[in-house]
Amino acid sequence: MDTAPGGAVLFGHAEHAAGPDDRFAGATDDELTGLICGLDRAEAAACALKHAAVAELIRRNPEDGCVPEGPAQMPGTYDEFTEAELAAALAETRQAAGGILGLAHDLETKLPGTRAAFRSGVLRLSKVEIIARAVANLDPEEARAAEALVLDRAGRLTPSGLRSAIATAVIQIAPDKARKRREEAARNARVQRWLEDSGNAALMGRELPPADVLAADQRINWWATELKKAGLDGDMDQLRALAYMDIMLGRDSSLATRPESPAGAGATGGGPDSPGREASDDPRDDGSGDGGPCDGGPCDGGPGDGGSGPPDPYGSRTPAAPGVIPAGFIGCINLTVTLATLLGLADRPGELSGLGPVDPALARDLARAAALNPRTTYCVTVTDEQGHAIGHGCARPEPKNRTGKRATGHDPPAGHDPPGGHDPPGGPGAGPGPGFTFTAAGDDGPPGGYGAWRLCTGLPGRPVPLIALDPIALDTCDHRFEARGHDPGVKLRHLAQIRHATCTGPTCRRPSRQCDFEHNIPYEAGGRTCLCNTGPKCRYEHRLKQDPRWKVEQITPGTLRWTAPSGRQYTTEPTRYPI
Repeated sequence: MDTAPGGAVLFGHAEHAAGPDDRFAGATDDELTGLICGLDRAEAAACALKHAAVAELIRRNPEDGCVPEGPAQMPGTYDEFTEAELAAALAETRQAAGGILGLAHDLETKLPGTRAAFRSGVLRLSKVEIIARAVANLDPEEARAAEALVLDRAGRLTPSGLRSAIATAVIQIAPDKARKRREEAARNARVQRWLEDSGNAALMGRELPPADVLAADQRINWWATELKKAGLDGDMDQLRALAYMDIMLGRDSSLATRPESPAGAGATGGGPDSPGREASDDPRDDGSGDGGPCDGGPCDGGPGDGGSGPPDPYGSRTPAAPGVIPAGFIGCINLTVTLATLLGLADRPGELSGLGPVDPALARDLARAAALNPRTTYCVTVTDEQGHAIGHGCARPEPKNRTGKRATGHDPPAGHDPPGGHDPPGGPGAGPGPGFTFTAAGDDGPPGGYGAWRLCTGLPGRPVPLIALDPIALDTCDHRFEARGHDPGVKLRHLAQIRHATCTGPTCRRPSRQCDFEHNIPYEAGGRTCLCNTGPKCRYEHRLKQDPRWKVEQITPGTLRWTAPSGRQYTTEPTRYPI
């Protein structure tokens, strides 16, 4: 049942195992889970066959003048009333019928690999639709190249994981088309409202500039923190929703909890738009951080956290580059961009924590805008050929008493050569704004690491920080960052969050900054507080791991194997960064 392709034979076996009462008498827990997985594949295969039949309907109803083309012998499009026929047959809307027809056409002409995985049951409909939507603006050759980059693991990825992976693949294959799609879709920017099933209402913005969304999110976090300090009840989700409405309506919900000021006392304060109001805590400390390096670890308390607390996010921030980045944007989100892209030497995908993959043009724009603010901090991560983090360093001011490089040199960890050795290409970034350079500092850096480097933004008067690249344990561990007690050091926690940017649960994608730092073998039972025995787990997965019916093994420092009560095993790997 675990390996058979979806289809009538598999469904027949499942029917037989179900018995006359559908109670699956005699099946063990492991076998029952296998039957569920088999029926999922059978369901997907049946849905794939339905789309194959729809494709044949298209072939039999071509638009006038459209002749069969390509290996699939499909017309370019179908007769306009085919949509109405299918809608009537399925009791669907014409829009929904058009979606079925469009997907069937794309599977035949653009996505043969996805079609095969759909037909065998490896991919269910929801995942097939994610791939098809992502490649909508690609030609057939480009679409096939993009699907080839994800199909080997698409069946194992969660929908959000697949969405991120295929978006990255599309940007990698056709970066210019990805940028053009983003720019054209911005013309369809809109705000939608609707009634929730509960009777409450919803309000949502669509096709908004990513930088605007990030700046707005920072502002909502800041005001939600203010409401929390004012004593309003509710968790951060509820307070963020209240802050959102306060900002939209220009009101101050915290007034409901404050005593009235005496007449003529000259009280300042005010609502979220009041320029005189100051926050006393960083909005990133509300537990809704995005998991990036500047959300915790070495960046806490440094130049990127604003000291004792920032004012209103719109009060004193550097003006943005015209037409690209909104006022109020600063680098307190985690933007991951390949060094070659940052330097203008390549066009590879970037990634924004909490949003997902971004095209290289937007990644460079965001990096340049963030560089304009002196509070922005930088980290550099070295990856292997699969995108796994094998080295990492955070920018620090160069010591004033620095006299020269260390006397002894060290080789990088066995099996992981630093990309390009100690002389990577460096040059000004393309286009307006700061021009980044990344050059060797003439120092071997940490023992067993990847050297020391200087990252220059190209902005006059700005210090050029030093970045020493420490190794990150993936396959073996030398325990260099092991803490003596239960609690991790700042660097240990940060490196663990870089290695796994999200929770290490089998399907969880909660940012590691919001997770517990968890010992695989409990510290009280002799477990090390080290990269080989720790990692981020959200509170739910932490509790799951502690359930005696579950077993979690850290089989290598970077790989965990979860064994369910049924005996089935699931493996999680380190985060794959854009490469």
